[in-house]
Amino acid sequence: MDEFPPRYAIYFVPAADQPLFHFGRAMLGYDCYTGLEHERPQLNGIAPDELAALTCEPRRYGFHATLKAPFRLLSPVAENDLIQAFAAFVATWKTIPVIEPCVHTLGAFIAVMPRRRCLALDRLAAQCVEEFDRFRAPLTRKERERRSATRLDATEIANLDRWGYPFVFDSFRFHMTLTGPVSPARHPGVLALMQEAFARQCGSADLAIDRLALLRQDAAQGHFRVLAQEAFTV
Repeated sequence: MDEFPPRYAIYFVPAADQPLFHFGRAMLGYDCYTGLEHERPQLNGIAPDELAALTCEPRRYGFHATLKAPFRLLSPVAENDLIQAFAAFVATWKTIPVIEPCVHTLGAFIAVMPRRRCLALDRLAAQCVEEFDRFRAPLTRKERERRSATRLDATEIANLDRWGYPFVFDSFRFHMTLTGPVSPARHPGVLALMQEAFARQCGSADLAIDRLALLRQDAAQGHFRVLAQEAFTV
């Protein structure tokens, strides 16, 4: 079996004590802080087996929003180099974006998203893409083929080749994924039930993007787990 070099990612993960994290953790059935499975909620209208299947794909990544997509380290960079750069970046960032979160449709997926686009959040994501790219090893041929097999436009393909991920800069949309693709027949029902569960648990409070998390994945099908987290200081 080929050795799997760890992959790292820069995500927004809500603080572990926030209702939003409790909501996402329960929906996915996985806690990316502890690396442990988590009990799922009982949702009328979604059988436990169906919920497990719908959330199988995002579960591996934990409840998060991607700011710098998963990457392998460029040799000879060490993990500690990345951790130090991560802490330094967060220490210098002086803007805390604030969004109004809602559960919404993103293509065939369902995710927690801002009700309105936030330019400060877009700037944060762009800075993460640029700042941490010096640590990123180039995509392997298999990685590129897997990404380019999806429906990408010319800009997204150029992003993939330059930055290792298609959905950056103008193509970026902040989202915290709750499901994999949902069939058209089930999509309205699943969306409504998740919206109801979100409203019950999280209410209508705004969300401050007040921290970043560095996560690590140790096996090809393994789960990402928080390696370090730093809060912004303003």
